[in-house]
Amino acid sequence: MDSGQYEFGAYRLDVQGRILFKEGNHVALPPKVAELLVALVQAAGRVLTREQLLQSLWPDTVVEEGSLTSHISMLRKALGNGPQGQDFIETLPKRGYRFVASVKRVGSGAPDQGVDRAMLVVLPFENFTAGERYDYFSDGLTEEMITELARLSPERLGVIARTSAMQFKSTPKSTAQIGSELGVSHVLEGSVRRAGERVRITAQLIRVSDESHLWAESYERGLHDVLEVQAEVARAVAREIQIKLTPHERQRLGPDKTRSINPQAYELYLRGRHFWYRRTEDGIRRSIECFEEALRHDPSLAAAYDGISDAHTMLACRGMTPAVESFHKAKAAARQAVRMQPELGEGYASLAHVRLHDWDWVGLESEFRRAVELDPGYAIAHYWYAEYLMAMGRTREALGRVQHSWELDPLNSVINASVGMIHYLAHDYDGALAALRRGLEVDPTHYVSHLRVGLVCLQKKLANEAVDAMRQAVLHSGGSTEAMAGLAQAQAVAGDKPAMERIVKELGDSGHRYVSPYNVARVYGAIDDKQRALEWLEKAYQEHNPDLIELTREPSFESLRSDAKFRELVERIGWRA
Repeated sequence: MDSGQYEFGAYRLDVQGRILFKEGNHVALPPKVAELLVALVQAAGRVLTREQLLQSLWPDTVVEEGSLTSHISMLRKALGNGPQGQDFIETLPKRGYRFVASVKRVGSGAPDQGVDRAMLVVLPFENFTAGERYDYFSDGLTEEMITELARLSPERLGVIARTSAMQFKSTPKSTAQIGSELGVSHVLEGSVRRAGERVRITAQLIRVSDESHLWAESYERGLHDVLEVQAEVARAVAREIQIKLTPHERQRLGPDKTRSINPQAYELYLRGRHFWYRRTEDGIRRSIECFEEALRHDPSLAAAYDGISDAHTMLACRGMTPAVESFHKAKAAARQAVRMQPELGEGYASLAHVRLHDWDWVGLESEFRRAVELDPGYAIAHYWYAEYLMAMGRTREALGRVQHSWELDPLNSVINASVGMIHYLAHDYDGALAALRRGLEVDPTHYVSHLRVGLVCLQKKLANEAVDAMRQAVLHSGGSTEAMAGLAQAQAVAGDKPAMERIVKELGDSGHRYVSPYNVARVYGAIDDKQRALEWLEKAYQEHNPDLIELTREPSFESLRSDAKFRELVERIGWRA
């Protein structure tokens, strides 16, 4: 337990006693207001969502958001500095609250050191090379820069992840607007111009509060030296934001430690990630081709093996291919990435992810921990870790972990859909809807978000709304078998079983496309047809279906929990009954 004390402005907060002092005088706070202040101060500089604060203050009680708003108002009045306390607590519309005053931790033997945590966004580097067809290169360089900076000092510097940063590509918005929307204190922007094997990169660091330019530099190098440029920029950012690098970080970023890369291999790797981010079956398969071609140019490129692993795992998890063969390829590629570059957090994350869906439980959590320690800014790894925690029944930890992934990548529709899924599996349907609707505000065409809205609506007894959401999922997915199964489930619950049977028959007749038996099992589980649900779950087990990690938490299977065959299946997957 944190028993320290924090100072901000004229105030001192005793965490253990939940007591606030102003210039030595006690400031009376109601108990919940004091808890709210502790939560905000301990997360100083970081956004806390309404959902996080409600869960923290009222963990076992359902309360309206108005209760939180009123407590924020009481706290602002108690602090009484600036218009409505805005000098201390900032409201971020549709997101939450952030304690913005400078905070220092003191007392309890703790050193008198600032706990301020800077937040940075790397805006998409502008492509000054002729034509949009080179966007993959500037976008890829942006992602690599994000990864490099996120490794610096996660306790002192948070870095917004790629997908949220990409929302501001070629934006007319000011630095102040971007800072407000993302809750960041600094912005790194730049441009890329290529000419054959030469690349010119410019970068500048801007402080949001006064829009002042803290640092700027231009680099002209051969393409094989691009990693050295990334390291130089990281050192400059650390210097300007006053982040003290550990000896390990100084050594890792040293000029003699950044290796040259094969230009053709690196370009193919960036192109592969460009296709992978499309999240379509064609895009994923094209990414594999690029990663494999990159390895023919440079067999030591660990990141390409990591890309191959992620691509095969996604094909299986989205029901595009049978799992057994895809997981074998994904696991082999991830292990090769880790062997070749043991400090590659993404490699550990990919290996842990495929092992999770492959029910390979022994020592699995240590690999997830290793992944987020090596690359704390890798948002999707925190979600994958949350999936593991949920499968283990550690609901509160899973919710906390997935919320952290959202903080790193708040404008990513995939992350928001993932946050929604964890809340759905935790049977927190209002929290799930809030996350899914945030994602749909960013991307109204994201079919997985529509699909999961449909699942949530079914549990909230909103069958017609569920049918509408599933139809949107079918539309925006181009008729994926996953979305079709979701529509069948919604139609069945809405009372239109003939429509459900037609869709299931259509899925059974689509021999050219893979149909996940787990999704069909969920259809029958939702209407309490135990026999057929168990038959399809057995097929899912025989195919080693990745979605079975959700089996003990999926609400559609609630009526099966007491069935002996269901319990036996749970044990075969690796859980104790």
